[in-house]
Amino acid sequence: MPTANGPAPGIAAAQAELLKLAGAGTPDFEQIRRTVDTLVPFVNKVGVRITELGAGSAVAEVPRQPDLTNHLGTVHAGALFLAAEVACAGAFSGAVAPRILHVRTFVLRDCRSTFLKPARGRIRAHGTVTSPALATAVRSRTEEQFDLTGKALLYDDSAALVAKVDLDYLCWLGAA
Repeated sequence: MPTANGPAPGIAAAQAELLKLAGAGTPDFEQIRRTVDTLVPFVNKVGVRITELGAGSAVAEVPRQPDLTNHLGTVHAGALFLAAEVACAGAFSGAVAPRILHVRTFVLRDCRSTFLKPARGRIRAHGTVTSPALATAVRSRTEEQFDLTGKALLYDDSAALVAKVDLDYLCWLGAA
């Protein structure tokens, strides 16, 4: 959690990596992707990777690994959820790119998952984020707290839609 003096330690470390972006006219989405891709130790352990990141959208992949399956040989629901959450977190990073150095926290509040069919092989989660307050918060130079909605669609190797996940977040941007 953030402290009275600044962001949470993991966010602070990522911000240090992103300092070279300060003042850039156009966000360097590839640098942001590389930085946020390895920010969360649990995500690194599982092997979920952000492969694409843009302004408000991202793609995360679950690798084809036997240890990420359930007793039926399909991708475990926990791995599917993790990919959805990582994709939407990446989308958030892209959406707030102009103020990414001011992120104090980004916390999942609630989620709803709909699993449509057994997932097999590599999974790609396509995440997006929206909020009525997002554009104003990114343009503002003041401290902003707002709610954000993430939506992820998950596809297997055959491009079949296997799950849909809706996520609700609390976002806090410090003053610029």
